[in-house]
Amino acid sequence: MNVPAELRYSSDHEWAQIEAPDRVRVGITDYAQDALGDVVYVDLPAVGDRVELGMSFGEVESTKSVSELYAPITGTVIEINGDLTDEPQKLNEDPYGDGWVCVIIPDDPAQLDALLDAAAYGALIGG
Repeated sequence: MNVPAELRYSSDHEWAQIEAPDRVRVGITDYAQDALGDVVYVDLPAVGDRVELGMSFGEVESTKSVSELYAPITGTVIEINGDLTDEPQKLNEDPYGDGWVCVIIPDDPAQLDALLDAAAYGALIGG
């Protein structure tokens, strides 16, 4: 499994990338997309939505199952990856690139410190 060292990870299999002190890009991990199988639909949050750490903010539907997306931080959604509406398979093809889900302005950037680093996430998934 691909676990990029520069990202932070939740135990719910979301990743977070700090782009600036006030911008965090979020997506699902390679492990999550592999477990889901072929993604056929993504229910995205809306720009302006408030998300709370650990709470569901969307869904990913695959040929196998439906899985919730969980916020790795508390904040406000400022951007979504609208491409996923027409091309949900981008989550499978490039989960750390074109398959990103949204960008959040965190209420408390220190919450990111509680997320797993790549080594800890790798251990969680047995990598």
